[in-house]
Formats: sequence, structure tokens, C-alpha cells
Amino acid sequence: MNATASYLESVKKQFLYYKMLGEKAIEQLEPEQLFVSTNEDTNSIAVIVQHLSGNMLSRWTDFLTTDGEKETRNRDAEFENDLQTKDQVLNNWNAGWECFLGALDSLQPEQLSEIIYIRNEGHTVIEAINRQLAHYPYHVGQIVFYAKQLKNGEWNSLSIPKNNSNSYNADKFAQEKSIKNFTEEEFRRLK
Repeated sequence: MNATASYLESVKKQFLYYKMLGEKAIEQLEPEQLFVSTNEDTNSIAVIVQHLSGNMLSRWTDFLTTDGEKETRNRDAEFENDLQTKDQVLNNWNAGWECFLGALDSLQPEQLSEIIYIRNEGHTVIEAINRQLAHYPYHVGQIVFYAKQLKNGEWNSLSIPKNNSNSYNADKFAQEKSIKNFTEEEFRRLK
């Protein structure tokens, strides 16, 4: 496999991993907890999902041929709580991810050096993907952190649980060395 094909495979796994983390965090919450905002400057999980979805739909719809900041996007409205139910939050979440992952799946390795535009600024496709590889996990991290606070002690860890690093590492080093993406085991562990 060449480097560009390997890159595409790797980033797809990374994004699917962060999608799963967000979903596992949301699953642990009561529906009303998705709409909690601790102060005027804090976004609820529902609002964060609304923003992520808005970004994904804008950036990745016809991304090779149109600017990633679509004229139809109202970014400021993404930070107003328009969603009212857990189903609406999940539908919004899924719509964004389907658009984004569909765009990634449609890419051919030779397209990674093509130039696309976001707010009239040129990016290679690789740069656009990397931009979102920083942006989406940033917000998923907010969702996980906020969900953990809202659960207040009743949290099913999405990473190595506290005080379990030594046993986790012992299990890892007891295995034969292998080359694989870390997400493969994480998907199995978190199912």
C-alpha cells in the first residue's frame, strides 16, 4: 500500500474512533443532560453536536468543487439550541458524520494533493483533512469531558480507567509486537 492510501486508511480509522467516543459518551447520558449548559458561555452537548454537524455538512458537501464555507451555512445559528430531543441530537450527529465519512470514502489517493477552498483559502485535500482531524476530536473531547462531569461518578471510562495503566501496559507488552492501528483494539474494548 502506498503512503497516500495508507494515510487515507489511517485517518478514516481515527475519525471513526472519535465518532465512537462521542457516541459512547452521549449513550451514558439521560436525554435532558444533552441540553445542560452551566453558564452563558458554555455550549451544551446538543449545541456542540449541532456545530459539528453544521461544519461537516458545509465542509464536505461537494468539497472538491465548492468552497467549504457554504453560503447556506449559518455558523452563528449552530450555537443556538435548536434541538429539543435526544433523537434530534443523534439525527444531527449522524447527518454530519455520514456526509463527512462519505466524502472521505469517495477520495482516491491521487486526489490528496488537489486544492480545495475553505473561506476562499486554498488547502490541499490532506491539509483540509488534517484541519478537521484537529477540529472534530477537539469537540468530541468537549463532549466526553462534559458528559463525564454530568454523570458525576457513574461514568464508564472511554480510555484506560484510572489506576489501571500498569495492568493495561502489562497486557500490551505480553503480546507479540505487531503493526496495526491502535483503533482496532479500542473498537473491540469499547463495544
